[in-house]
Amino acid sequence: MDSTVTGTLALSVFTAVLGSMEFGYNIGVINAPQKIIEKDYNATWMHRYNEPISEGTLTSLWSLSVAIFSIGGMLSSFCVGFVSEWLGRRKAMLINNLLAFIGGTLMGMSKLCRSFEMMILGRFIIGAYCGLASGLTPMYVGEIAPTSLRGALGTLHQLAIVTGILLAQILGLESLLGSDELWPVLMGFTIMPTVLQMSLLPFCPESPRFLYIIRCQEHHAKSGLRRLTGRQDVGDMLAEMKEEKRRMDMERKVSIPELFRSSLYRQPIIISILLQLSQQLSGINAIFYYSTSIFTKAGVQSPVYATVGAGVVNCAFTVVSLFLVERMGRRTLHMLGLAGMCICAIIMTIALALLETVPSMSYISMLAIFGFVAFFEIGPGPIPWFFCSRVVLSRSEAGYFFTFNKSLFDIFRLQDLCGPYVFLIFAALLLFFLIFTFFRVPETQGKTFDQIAANFHHNLGGTMDMDLDMDLDKPSTELDYLGDDSNN
Repeated sequence: MDSTVTGTLALSVFTAVLGSMEFGYNIGVINAPQKIIEKDYNATWMHRYNEPISEGTLTSLWSLSVAIFSIGGMLSSFCVGFVSEWLGRRKAMLINNLLAFIGGTLMGMSKLCRSFEMMILGRFIIGAYCGLASGLTPMYVGEIAPTSLRGALGTLHQLAIVTGILLAQILGLESLLGSDELWPVLMGFTIMPTVLQMSLLPFCPESPRFLYIIRCQEHHAKSGLRRLTGRQDVGDMLAEMKEEKRRMDMERKVSIPELFRSSLYRQPIIISILLQLSQQLSGINAIFYYSTSIFTKAGVQSPVYATVGAGVVNCAFTVVSLFLVERMGRRTLHMLGLAGMCICAIIMTIALALLETVPSMSYISMLAIFGFVAFFEIGPGPIPWFFCSRVVLSRSEAGYFFTFNKSLFDIFRLQDLCGPYVFLIFAALLLFFLIFTFFRVPETQGKTFDQIAANFHHNLGGTMDMDLDMDLDKPSTELDYLGDDSNN
């Protein structure tokens, strides 16, 4: 495809990332009204048993309300590959909205029905929705986007997530929906983007790549390409998909265990894992964990508003990444983000250690927070989401294995054990990921699946060629793509 952004392309991308925004909204919505919801849990317990709920039971119920979202997401994320091929990208997103509608309704009605079970079940179902959405959205956007804009449009997935988090933070303010009476509206608000996406999806074309390569529907694929590009002559793009289909038909489908056993796939899988770990173990959750207390010590009258300010920085620098990703490349931005976060983590550790004796260090801590968030959204925030979809071959069952592993690492709260010194651990991890990215992660900007796969094969026995120095106009051979057993 060329780089023209047609109305149909813009509508399709906007509609798809509504699912990402809902994902972000449901990540952030549970935090602000915690005390109010816990009070309602206690009122429900009193109504049923005529005695106040014990502290241990309340803690368990609340922890379950939070964690079950992650469990639902992790379980459903394993189904992304199957569901997307069975129903198609667009229809899968459409049907997935039923989960969001059911989950939002259960959460919104839980107070009226005096049932914390409805709240917990609703969180599980909305988590299942988010697990599918976090895989379906970047998949669909990546397949309909022009090659020259794939990175920028792929970043919109992360932008929509942080926008959803910010929206949840704002609406969760006590002066808006975070009150005793309105918190069910806050939880049920997730239905709104669902209704909007369901209304717009019928006007969006199915992924031409899916139609041709998976369903062998050349006529419908041509129609979709014409709508997305605004061009009548789409023969060159169809020829590219034909070549990709020919290569994919020659390979057999690979299971997750086989991916780790095969030398042809092992390297890209390891890179995919570590890229996702560089996002999830970067310390961004610990930053938000400490932000309110740091803002309080700094003398901020309403620390919740300062936390919302950190959310604004989150969104702003995601936009910055949107404009930089096609100019600087994915690998460069990822390294820049990791390096900046590492420096900010060290500054944060020093500032927190001296906070009691040097009060002015609280302001340094605030600056470090904003800097840490900014560098996260320049690199580790958006890059792994679409980088891994380019590195791992699209028909592999493990291609979406990592779409929701964020929740897995949210369970382990290192900061509870280490306190502020946890940032030293994150600094060391960030330095490791920076070194790994420099030596082992290739640049995928402007590269096709075939070119990336061929490069991995060429470098199995030696050091990774960082620039993927290859003739982009020359198609990779079957031997390049399938692998030469003599080198494995």
